[in-house]
Amino acid sequence: MDQGTISYDKFLSGDEEGLYEIVRDYRDGLILYINSLIRDFHTSEDLAEDTFVRLFVKKPANRKEKGPFKTWLYTIGRNIALDYLRKTGRGHISGPDDLENRLTEEEDPEKLLLKKEKSRLLYEALTRLSEDQRQVLYLKYFEALSSKEIAGIMRKTVRNVDTLAYRGRQALKDELLKEGFTDEDL
Repeated sequence: MDQGTISYDKFLSGDEEGLYEIVRDYRDGLILYINSLIRDFHTSEDLAEDTFVRLFVKKPANRKEKGPFKTWLYTIGRNIALDYLRKTGRGHISGPDDLENRLTEEEDPEKLLLKKEKSRLLYEALTRLSEDQRQVLYLKYFEALSSKEIAGIMRKTVRNVDTLAYRGRQALKDELLKEGFTDEDL
């Protein structure tokens, strides 16, 4: 049983600490995942909060058949994000500024500038991929989910996910090479 399931069971039994543990452990990753879908960081924060509110209010009890807790939680977040996109008919690109927040200020200014430029180019290259490729690459490399878990979240087969990951990596490499990256940079 994973830690998320333990925390959720604790919450269902009436211990509010379980919900706090879930939010603490999964909030940042869920926000970043939702941001990969809608490309608006502030709205992603709101939608992640909506995901946790849904857990708090509805308290779905049949979670155990859904696989690992993180996969189940991200599926709920994905559905909320897709509902948002359907209702608004949009998905804002917040730009590479959100990536700059991840950089530490203790770095050498020249290295920091190069890192910001590479992050910006990577972000731009990712936005030119298909939505499915972008989601698969994010979940696989930033969230370290397995193909099976990604398939559950995206409602695709494992083979589809593996194909999307392969094609996404190839497309990303092509985009980065167009931007001036070398094979050594990749």
